Amino acid sequence: MMRAGSIIGTFGAALVLAALLHACGSSSSAVQRDNLAYLYGKGPTNLRLEARVYHEDAEHTVIFFKLHTEDLLYKSDGGGAPYKAQVRIAYGTFAEKDPRNLLDSASTMVNDVATQQGVNEELIGRMELQRDPSRSFLLKVVARDMNRDNESEVTLRLEADPAAGSQYFMPIDPANGLPLFADQIHPGRPVAMRTDRWKGRTLRAARFPVDASLPPPVFSGDRLERKDPVADSSFTVQVDTTGRFTVPTDHIGLFRFTPVDADSTNGCSVIILDQSFPYVDRAIDMVKPLRYITSTQEYDRIAKSDNVRKAVERFWLDATGDRERAREAIRIFYGRVENANRHFNAAMEGWRTDRGLVHIIFGTPTTIYRNANGETWTYGEENNIMSLTFNFIRRRSDLTDNDLILQRDPVLKGAWYRNVESWRNGRVYQN
Repeated sequence: MMRAGSIIGTFGAALVLAALLHACGSSSSAVQRDNLAYLYGKGPTNLRLEARVYHEDAEHTVIFFKLHTEDLLYKSDGGGAPYKAQVRIAYGTFAEKDPRNLLDSASTMVNDVATQQGVNEELIGRMELQRDPSRSFLLKVVARDMNRDNESEVTLRLEADPAAGSQYFMPIDPANGLPLFADQIHPGRPVAMRTDRWKGRTLRAARFPVDASLPPPVFSGDRLERKDPVADSSFTVQVDTTGRFTVPTDHIGLFRFTPVDADSTNGCSVIILDQSFPYVDRAIDMVKPLRYITSTQEYDRIAKSDNVRKAVERFWLDATGDRERAREAIRIFYGRVENANRHFNAAMEGWRTDRGLVHIIFGTPTTIYRNANGETWTYGEENNIMSLTFNFIRRRSDLTDNDLILQRDPVLKGAWYRNVESWRNGRVYQN
């Protein structure tokens, strides 16, 4: 087990091969369900779990996971310290076309000891994963706090080679070698990239501007044909003999790294975004998403105000008519913006994407079904004529595999305006 900033131990042969159904107790049904709506919502748990996979080579794959100590329940045997937490980490791999078909599973116990309660630190661990590089599959990682009977879950897609190129790269903190769990990086932060597959090789690097456009409404008849931006600069980087190179973080933009003598699918991308990302804690960050629910004139008036933060607060107070309701609307609206930034980033901030647009205006769907080509979101009961369905198709891109384009439909016009008007009146139907 590794604590961010220092190594306090390692996983030895702590893996216990077992059916995930038994390893996770009541979590078995959650692991095997097809409905993935929980992935993008807050869910019923406050146990934060982050996970990513890294291929050391074609035959050796590692699952890295991160927990936060402040989310765990530490218990004492009596008389005060030491306090002990116990978390079971389990994974299952599933056939992509049949998510009920369990291919492999394993679990391990994380035992942590603290001398005092309430300390917020990161716990980072790893598990070995057997992988067949010739096939794609789904990986589901579950963390269960054994002291609190609380759990959280992450689902990842592992691509077959050579499409798995980005999973042969992993951003790390150069100070301690620990993995970073997001490919979005703050400007100026020291970051290195680990890639054992390409150690000693030269990589081609290109910088692309971050797309600052906004998606049209869900009913728009305009055909959205988003394309990858054109690189505005390029250079080369050398991977050292330990499989590491430095990522430039001085300027905002998307950076793509590919071997000079290999197919472009073998590369990876990182995006350098504003210092506050993914949070909404600056006035300018609060203004931009308001464009989804304001007229051009309203938006310009707020954005050009002498005191932008006060203008934003006035908008919400006028919408709700009450300070408490305004506070709640702000919490939910910008909570959705931040959630979109965590899940939907592509060559742009997550809130600017089609999924970000729908998530902000309509909230978390009742059901989400995912396949290799995209996702289907349904609000309401399936097969109910009153329910809303949004279909997102994965866009082919050399820069990202997380850009899904909404199939816009004029039928959605009424629902769009009803929900926008609800926001403008301070009414929120989903939390």
